[in-house]
Amino acid sequence: MKAKKEAKELYDVSAELNRFLGMPGTESRRKAEDLAWQEYSAQVLLDARKNAGLTQEELAQRIGSDKGYVSRIERGLTIPTIATFYRIVSALGLTVELRPAV
Repeated sequence: MKAKKEAKELYDVSAELNRFLGMPGTESRRKAEDLAWQEYSAQVLLDARKNAGLTQEELAQRIGSDKGYVSRIERGLTIPTIATFYRIVSALGLTVELRPAV
């Protein structure tokens, strides 16, 4: 005798996001999206520094800052200015490419 398979409930990710973060276009959703981008950017910079083989202290010296500032950026506690972002990118031996979205 075959065991009855349990019915799998469909999971609507968009509905869950709306429930927890608010509907698209609302202030609560915008704040959540901003925080997500901030944390994503911090992780990208952390990974790039490690891939470049630099310590936080070495990167800080290259951009004319201190280790604590680099640490705050990598933890998503501080958002660097555009000028500082470009100094970081350059110090890591990287470039930024701006191109039309597809």
